[in-house]
Amino acid sequence: MVSPTDVRTEDAGQVLRRVFGYDAFRGSQQQVVDHVVAGGDALVLMPTGGGKSLCYQIPALVRDGVAVVISPLIALMQDQVDALTAVGVRAGFLNSTQDLAERRRVEGAFLAGELDLLYLAPEGLAVRSTLQLLERGTIALFAIDEAHCVSQWGHDFRPDYLNLSMLHERWPGVPRIALTATATSATRTEIATRLQLTDARHFVASFDRPNIQYRIVPKREPRKQLLALLRDEHPGDAGIIYCLSRASVEKTAEFLVQNGVPALPYHAGLDAATRAANQQRFLREDGLVMVATIAFGMGIDKPDVRFVAHLDLPKSVEGYYQETGRAGRDGLPSTAWLAYGLQDVVQQRKMIETSEGDLAHRRNLAAHLDAMLALCETVRCRRVQLLEYFGETGSAACGNCDTCLSPPESWDGTVAAQKLLSTVFRLDRERNQRFGAGHCIDILLGKQTDKISQYGHDSLTVFGIGNELREAEWRGVVRQLLAEGLLAVEGDYGTLALTEASAEVLGRRRTVTMRREPERPASSRSAKPRGAATVVAALDPAATSVFERLRAWRAATAKEQGVPAYVIFHDATLRQIATDAPATLAELSRINGVGENKLAKYGEQILTVLAEDAAASA
Repeated sequence: MVSPTDVRTEDAGQVLRRVFGYDAFRGSQQQVVDHVVAGGDALVLMPTGGGKSLCYQIPALVRDGVAVVISPLIALMQDQVDALTAVGVRAGFLNSTQDLAERRRVEGAFLAGELDLLYLAPEGLAVRSTLQLLERGTIALFAIDEAHCVSQWGHDFRPDYLNLSMLHERWPGVPRIALTATATSATRTEIATRLQLTDARHFVASFDRPNIQYRIVPKREPRKQLLALLRDEHPGDAGIIYCLSRASVEKTAEFLVQNGVPALPYHAGLDAATRAANQQRFLREDGLVMVATIAFGMGIDKPDVRFVAHLDLPKSVEGYYQETGRAGRDGLPSTAWLAYGLQDVVQQRKMIETSEGDLAHRRNLAAHLDAMLALCETVRCRRVQLLEYFGETGSAACGNCDTCLSPPESWDGTVAAQKLLSTVFRLDRERNQRFGAGHCIDILLGKQTDKISQYGHDSLTVFGIGNELREAEWRGVVRQLLAEGLLAVEGDYGTLALTEASAEVLGRRRTVTMRREPERPASSRSAKPRGAATVVAALDPAATSVFERLRAWRAATAKEQGVPAYVIFHDATLRQIATDAPATLAELSRINGVGENKLAKYGEQILTVLAEDAAASA
């Protein structure tokens, strides 16, 4: 056990203030830091933007030796090192992108004790020369970032993470801290087992991100719906849009550019140079939108992403939570928006049915999808349901998600379900035929289509018995029956089939309660902007002028140094500077986010900007 008396608490607090410019730890950060500084192992779950990095960066600066950080994000290691260098921390990385001379320079710095943190990819630990290098140095701790990558049931599984248990075997006296933003209790157990952290202390912060507004809308014309969201609520904001396929990524990015929204594509089909260039532009430029598959985003440290949009249904709540968590890392108002429709359910069910792996694997995929569908179809507060999925119970309705702001109605859909299931039954049993949702709905609505005439389906007893609902409402019925497992999708063409549970509804032994979407206007022009406009609107007119001058100075400084703007200062820090208007370096040093190194580097420049603004306003 780790004795609290062994922890150098004052040292940790001093480092926090001197290096990073913060007066106090947040949430459980203090407990984690104290535990690791004292030599204890830890498994840390904190939401994206919750300050996980400080949980190993502070101990790295307090303990003797170099902290070795295992990160799967080779493309982002340079940015991570730049951010640490900006606050005066000695950091480096070793990965396959470096030439021999650069690698030897970093290795020499490590052996000479001239580094505080060294970043490695998990693949690097499979190289014998890397292990030999680490054995020759003094290691303060091992930090395993994005630890959920060790979970074989997870959405970001990386086989090389399975080998990280050897850290405990080769360096039994070195503390290890594994960190992730996304893990259910089952995933936490798997992480602890696979990394030999079963005796580690677990620190689980709240999964709540109150600054994010969760919204799930019926999918009609998704790209037009997306464009309305960006124009009405997030003009000029940085954001991420997730699509399921590479083709959809390309078409969506092209659509946005044609409509005046600066957007870039990112997917595994692009060559490495293009992916790297697009990622760097997104990190370094203001107001860019990245349209991507899930290949993009893990480890992205851009704090001012104001929205994350999904044009296709995520495969799991874990994936959805992690992706939406990339919005609003700075704590300012942000949006998580998802367009969801019947075809999403059909497509995901079909992908599971045809996926590789054994029955247990397919069942696990189906369970993940069921939880995601339940979140989409709920009439309860989305945030409450999301938190309950991660084991956080007892939360009150948030008042800020779509189901709180525009509560949907629930209705008794038993009769509608029986009609739809009867249509599938009669096609299958009476005609030995199976069709997709669209054809079944046409039968219920009594449409005389060419296909219905060809197959003689206008003679079925269910033909035309569903005119009490519109086509869109019937698609909602099919979607919700699929979500509840009362209907199945089979074959390459996504045809509908009954399940064992269907008989309970057809036999009147089970009622079916369904969600009816509240009527929404076609345009969301009445919606309040939630992005940069909100950030500025929260300031008084005088502070707004200063804030914009500071942003312009930051942009020019970041461009000159070739680093992302947030490496200089976050928006939240600039907002406080604009509001407090410090007149001296001593006053500036008391602003959150202004540490010793940044004060020395940028302090006089900031005071000059403030003085120029005051003179212009006089």
